[in-house]
Amino acid sequence: MYKLLMPIFLLFMMSACLYQTPQVEATEQGVKSNKKVYEYEDSYILFALRAEQLRDFQSASDIFSLLYDNTGKKEYLYRSLQNDLIVPEFNKVITRVNALNNVGISDFVLMRVKIVALMGVGRLVEAKFLAHELLEESEELDDYLLLSDIHVQLREYDNALAVLERAYAKNYSEKVLDTISLVLYVHLHKTQEAITRLESHSRIHGCSLQICMRLAGFYSKENNLEALLDVYLRIYELEEDANIAKKIVQIYLYKRDSLSLISFLENSKSDDDTLLQLYANMKNYDKAHLVARSLYKKTGDVSYLGRSAIYKYESYADKTDRIMLTQVIENLKSVLELNGDALYLNYLGYILIDHDVNIKEGMKYIEKALEKEPNSSYYLDSLAWGHYKLGECQEASDIMQKVKNLEGGDNEEVLLHVKAIEQCLKMKKVGKK
Repeated sequence: MYKLLMPIFLLFMMSACLYQTPQVEATEQGVKSNKKVYEYEDSYILFALRAEQLRDFQSASDIFSLLYDNTGKKEYLYRSLQNDLIVPEFNKVITRVNALNNVGISDFVLMRVKIVALMGVGRLVEAKFLAHELLEESEELDDYLLLSDIHVQLREYDNALAVLERAYAKNYSEKVLDTISLVLYVHLHKTQEAITRLESHSRIHGCSLQICMRLAGFYSKENNLEALLDVYLRIYELEEDANIAKKIVQIYLYKRDSLSLISFLENSKSDDDTLLQLYANMKNYDKAHLVARSLYKKTGDVSYLGRSAIYKYESYADKTDRIMLTQVIENLKSVLELNGDALYLNYLGYILIDHDVNIKEGMKYIEKALEKEPNSSYYLDSLAWGHYKLGECQEASDIMQKVKNLEGGDNEEVLLHVKAIEQCLKMKKVGKK
């Protein structure tokens, strides 16, 4: 709706200007002092900026053009032409710049606008000629890049490279070097030279985010994981970005380099969940317990409290330690008040049974776990162990016969339980005789 009303609004306001206020010619002093020389200037600026926000660049151009006509301030002319480029209205831009009196190379902004417009309509040779003239006068970095871009579009890659090398020699600009590397890599297919130039710069001047990201892109395309990992680590030192950390973790996991991955995660604190899993897989339960406890404090997620309790129990060489057992049992009971996961039901039940804390209570927890996962060999083993502890060896043996045929039936602890239960049955038979 705004876009439809804009032309009508412009006609109304322009008419009001013509009939109510004479046009004011801005003096050079007025422009330099930045004083208002046009009654509606502030209002028009707001309307123009709003048009840009709504991406109505044609209306924005018209309003800035009106501001220029009434104030003579060139910043409005430049903004109007820039909006024309966005529309895009390349031929209109060329015509407008050509129509301006006393415009020469000295107005660098207008020349750049015209060059971009010429490029937009494919008049590359004219654009190149004008860009050469502009660069001779300005010697500005952006004009080197502009001329090199024209050479690239004309497929004059060696010429583009020569222009860029001149620019880079002036102040070792990373922006210029980045463009050099792209010309070498993409257009001249000089992969190693492109990478070498970036690496050499990074060793002398440091690996900025721009240079390191470009290197990462090249190494990724070349599938050079070692070099890519090295660059990602450098990037992470510059900026602790979560996405970069994920990429580092992925490469370490792909390489199966657990020790280096653990070292990175310990130092960066970027992914404690993965660190927790790694500690658990490596049976480093003492550290796993601490990480799980830290995650519980950070998140309030009781599953971390449950895992912390389990890893604390597993970390103790003396699993009969009464203080430890009391803490683990209390924590697991707290977890089960909010999270009735079968894992925690079984773990709590087994501890109560195995350490003769409360065998019958432990078996109740195991039975609840089996309601959720009735064919779990581990949970059935725990239940059988409860019967064994109560001296109910036949019931225990019957359950273990089922366990033998399930996945996990050959687990070392399960086999120890089978042996103990078989011994119990033998003793029962001897006792009967």
